[in-house]
Amino acid sequence: MWGWLLLLGCLLLLVLVLVLKARGSSAGGASRNPFEQDSRRPPAPLVTDKEARKKVLKRGFSKDKVPDHLDAIVIGSGYGGLALAVMLSKAGKRVLVLEQHGKAGGCCHTFNEKGFEFDVGIHYVGQMQEGSILRMMIDQLTDGQLQWAKMDSPFDTLILGDPEGGKRYYLHSGEETYIQELKKQFPGEEAAIDAFVRLIKRVAKGCALMAILKMLPVPLVMFLHRTGLLALISPFFRMLSKNVSNVVAEFTANADLRAVFTYIFPTYGVIPAKASFSLHAILVEHFFEGGWYPQGGSSEIVFQSILIIEQAGGTVLTKAPVQSILVDSQGKACGVNVKKGQDTVNIYAPVVISDAGIFNTYEKLLPNELRVLPEIQNQLSMMHHGTSGFCVFIGLNGSKEELGLEAKNYYIFQHNDLSEAFISYLNCSRETAPKNIPLLYIGSSSAKDPLWEKRYPGKSTLIILIVAKYEWFEEWKEEKVTKRGLEYESVKNSFVDSIMEMVLKVYPRIKDKIEHVSAGTPLTNCHYIASPQGEMYGAEHSISRLQVDVTTTIRPQTPVPNLYLTGQDVFLGGFPGALHGALVCASAVLQRNLYVDLVWLWRKMKATNNKKNK
Repeated sequence: MWGWLLLLGCLLLLVLVLVLKARGSSAGGASRNPFEQDSRRPPAPLVTDKEARKKVLKRGFSKDKVPDHLDAIVIGSGYGGLALAVMLSKAGKRVLVLEQHGKAGGCCHTFNEKGFEFDVGIHYVGQMQEGSILRMMIDQLTDGQLQWAKMDSPFDTLILGDPEGGKRYYLHSGEETYIQELKKQFPGEEAAIDAFVRLIKRVAKGCALMAILKMLPVPLVMFLHRTGLLALISPFFRMLSKNVSNVVAEFTANADLRAVFTYIFPTYGVIPAKASFSLHAILVEHFFEGGWYPQGGSSEIVFQSILIIEQAGGTVLTKAPVQSILVDSQGKACGVNVKKGQDTVNIYAPVVISDAGIFNTYEKLLPNELRVLPEIQNQLSMMHHGTSGFCVFIGLNGSKEELGLEAKNYYIFQHNDLSEAFISYLNCSRETAPKNIPLLYIGSSSAKDPLWEKRYPGKSTLIILIVAKYEWFEEWKEEKVTKRGLEYESVKNSFVDSIMEMVLKVYPRIKDKIEHVSAGTPLTNCHYIASPQGEMYGAEHSISRLQVDVTTTIRPQTPVPNLYLTGQDVFLGGFPGALHGALVCASAVLQRNLYVDLVWLWRKMKATNNKKNK
C-alpha cells in the first residue's frame, strides 16, 4: 500500500512540475508559444529554379550578412539545428544559423553530380500519416509546405544470402497487414509474432518518457530511478539493459524470423547483440505504418525551414566554420568566432546553441579552460563515437519504370546471424573487408519522389549504404578532399566494386544504364557533415547511452551558462531523434514545455476537424 501511495505522490509531483514548466510565469519571463496557432497554409508550387534555391540553401557567410540584435546563434544546420531555429523564430526570436559546409542542411542536404541529385541522410521516415503527432509537428515547422509521399508496400525487403538465390522476406505497411503478412511468411510462428509485436508496442510507448527525463530536475529523476519507480511505471525502463538478440531469442528459435525481427538495427548503428531492446522497439514501431519520403527531395525540408527563419529576421549562412565558442569574464557563452578566409569574425548573442555534436562542441569549440571542467569530462565519458558509414551514389539513364526501380528499400545480409556477420566484418583488415561486407542498404530517392520526373526527366538514382570502420581510412584524414591519392582511391574502389556486384544482382536492368558512380568514405562524412569519425547517427546508441543516468545528464543545458546542445546527441539518432533533440532544447531555451504546447494545439486542431466533419 505504501509503495503505491509513494508512486502516486511521485506521479502527481511529476505532473505538477510539467504543468508549471509548460505554463511558465509572467514574472519569470517565459517566452511566446511557437505553437499557439495552426500555421499550415495551402502548399505552394515546388520551387525548382536553381538560382532561387541557391540563394536560400547556399547563402555564403560574410560579416555584413549577419543580422543585428541577434537572440541566438546556432552552430550547424542539421535538422536538430534548423528545427530549433524554426521554433525560436516562431517564438519571435532572431536566430543566426552557421554552417561550415557550402550547402545548408547537414544530413538533410542533397548534392548534384553530373546532372544527378543525391540525398545524403533522409532515406525514409515513418509515422508520417495524416493525423499522427509527428506529421503534425513537421507540418507546423514547415507551415504545411512540406509534402510527403507514401512508399510502396512492402516498403522494406530483407534478403538473407545472395540476392539471386537468397531468401526474401517482406515488411508491409499498416500494422495489421504488417503482422498478417509476417505470419504468412512464417507459418507456425504466429504466437511468436503476436508476442513480439505486443512487447514492441508496450516498450515503445516509453519513448516520450525520455523527453520528460531531460526536463525534470535531476534529483527528482534520480530518486525515481533509484527507488525503482521508473521501471515500475514503464516497461521501457525495464528493458533498457536487455539486448535485442537475447530478447528476440525468447520468442522464437527460427533464425530467419529472428533476423526479420532485428533487421532494422542499421538505422541506429548498433548490432543486435549490443543494442538496447528499448531503442529497438522505438524503431520497429516507428515503421509499422510504412515509410514516407519528402516530395521534392530531402533538401525541401531545409528550404522550407530557412524561409521561416528568414521571415523572423534571422538567416542561415554557409561556408561559416565556427572556430570557437566565445565566453565572457564570468564564463558564460556569449558568441562564436567564425573563420572567413585567413581572418576570423566574432559574432555575439546572449544564447549559443550547438548542433555540432557533443564531441565537436566540447573537444573542439570550447576554450581550453572549459574543456577540462569535471562536468564536461563526465559527460564526454558517458558517450562514444558512433558507427561510420560508406556510401555509393549511382546515376542512371532511364526512368524508374524502364529500370525496374521501386519506392522501397532492400536490406541484404550475408546470412541470418546478423550480429556474428558484423563482428566478423569489423575484425577484418581493410584489404579483406570488401569481400566480407555483411549488409547492403539499397534505396532509390528518384523512385520514392513523385516530383522527381518533373525535375530530372529520364534520369534515376540509387544510393547504397554500408558500415565501414573509420580506422580503415584514418591515415588519409589530413589530406584534402578529392586529393587523397591513388592508394586511397584504390581502397575506396575495392569497396565500390564489391558493392556494385551485389547491386546488379538486385537490379540487373541497370547494367548498361549507369552514367555515374561516386563514393563517400567515413572521411567524406568528416569533411561534409563534420562528423568527428564519419558517424552516421552521431554518438553511439549503445546500451550504456540509454541508461537513465546518461539520458538525464546529457540534456540541452550544458555546464557552460548560455550554451545549449541540440540534435541527435541530445536525444536519439535519425530525423525524428534530431527533431526531439530540438524540441527539448527549445523548451529549455524558451523556458516552457513545448511538448505540452504541441499537444494542446493537436487537440485544438482535431476538435476543429471534428466540427467541420459534422
